[in-house]
Amino acid sequence: MRPFMKSALPLFALLFSLVIAGPVLAIDLDSAKAQGLVGEKLNGYVGIVTATPAPDLKAMVNDINLRRRASYQAIAAKTPGATLNAVEKLAAEKLIAKTKSGQYVETAPGTWTKKP
Repeated sequence: MRPFMKSALPLFALLFSLVIAGPVLAIDLDSAKAQGLVGEKLNGYVGIVTATPAPDLKAMVNDINLRRRASYQAIAAKTPGATLNAVEKLAAEKLIAKTKSGQYVETAPGTWTKKP
């Protein structure tokens, strides 16, 4: 084996392991809720509870909220007399009711409380 190839093998192995492990390191909503990083807001969206969120946490919350908004808009459009605001509030009530004990919920705008 060439000298370059011998010295490059550990580097390639490290890069390969980082590429494979990358998605595993990303956090999901359930894990973020369990760790107290995010919670359910009164407006039907996910909010960041921690003061110093990691970039992947911010990205996850933004993605979830964009998908929720699209879903809420579709429901409002299909439901006669419904508004986006009404759908968001109803969703918030359901999501907060489903939130597990010990996880964060918004009780007033910007005020987070662990659900009993």
